[in-house]
Amino acid sequence: AVDGKWNISIDTPMGTQQAELEFKAEGATLTGTQAANGQSGPLQDGTVDGDKVSWKVDITNPMPLTLTFTGTVDGDKISGDADPGPFGSFPFSGSRA
Repeated sequence: AVDGKWNISIDTPMGTQQAELEFKAEGATLTGTQAANGQSGPLQDGTVDGDKVSWKVDITNPMPLTLTFTGTVDGDKISGDADPGPFGSFPFSGSRA
């Protein structure tokens, strides 16, 4: 189950960024929030398929863009990639809070 709070680290060209996630799965739909750098926003287009998860989140800092996350949950660990669009993708990993 992916439900609950998670802390993740995203490896970006500007250094490692920390984020806090709160997930709630209902069937194949994933909802919740993501908070980082003093801002928080709702997850968009979230899905759950077995141990695979994906979601999007809009950020404004350091620049306005939409990050698309795809990852795998393994017990109390999560890992995957954050795709900011034209900049390639950044690996992320974390654990249940």
